[in-house]
Amino acid sequence: MKKVLVLAVIFLSVNSSIAQVSSATFGTMEARQLGPGTMSGRITAIDGNASDAKTIYVGTAGGGIWKSTNAGATFKPIFDKYCQSIGAVAINQRNPNIIFAGTGESNMRNSVSIGNGLYRSTDAGDNWTKVGLDSTEHIATIVIDPKNSDNIYVAAPGPLWSDSKHRGLYKSTDGGKTWNNILYK
Repeated sequence: MKKVLVLAVIFLSVNSSIAQVSSATFGTMEARQLGPGTMSGRITAIDGNASDAKTIYVGTAGGGIWKSTNAGATFKPIFDKYCQSIGAVAINQRNPNIIFAGTGESNMRNSVSIGNGLYRSTDAGDNWTKVGLDSTEHIATIVIDPKNSDNIYVAAPGPLWSDSKHRGLYKSTDGGKTWNNILYK
């Protein structure tokens, strides 16, 4: 039995090395974009539109934010003009055109990039405006109150390797126009 198995392995390896590969083998294949997981490294944040399950926003450690409108079959980058390190993404489910993006990946590791604040889009990610928290360096979570979307909470660990007065839990009661640090230790 052992001899038969060895002969079978030898036969298969000889036959596979004889196969000819040419450009015709791959002639119909085309390159396609695989989206944020391969182009941008670690996926650090994801949120979906509750009223349109096919719309997904994905934040990445070093490649910005990507949007899919076909349930993840394809993605397009929508945050290329801004900081590429993303820690959090949140959709206002009462008005899905409003999206918040917290910059600065918050995974504590040896190769992590800092961010430069919080951004808001009012047109489903086509345009972005910085709305504060510039010195937090890392934003881990954004929570929009589902009953009152003017109330927004942002968890910011701040600098990962030192203490900072910019670390804490921030709250806005005006839809992200102003921020108060409501918890810091």
